[in-house]
Amino acid sequence: MEPEHSKVISETIPRSEDCRGVSAVLARVGDKWSVLIIMLLGDGPKRFNEIKRTVGGISQRMLTLTLRGLERDGLVTRTVFPTIPPRVDYELTDLGRSLWKPVEALGSWARDHLSEIEAAKRRFDERAKTD
Repeated sequence: MEPEHSKVISETIPRSEDCRGVSAVLARVGDKWSVLIIMLLGDGPKRFNEIKRTVGGISQRMLTLTLRGLERDGLVTRTVFPTIPPRVDYELTDLGRSLWKPVEALGSWARDHLSEIEAAKRRFDERAKTD
């Protein structure tokens, strides 16, 4: 007979394989470029150059790698239109749209608290100079 407390503990402590899987997902959706791209695509499909212009500071290579990773994880679809030159649109999948709300909330929180965070950094840096 198994004691009740060990059953509760075994159900609440994540298994290492669960942690690895969750870590991989969080690494993808938690990096700054993915967050910005997911936020941007929440408004609908965008072309590569439109994403690049809007997401300031991202290189073409990093944008390509990030979009491929998001596509591989099933968060973004890539549609190629047979025009000259070819037109490529990126759009959130249903799975990606389900992630958009939490990511948008995180982005909104960051925008809303940016001045507070900057002030905290300045106070910290000033204290660090005197220590």
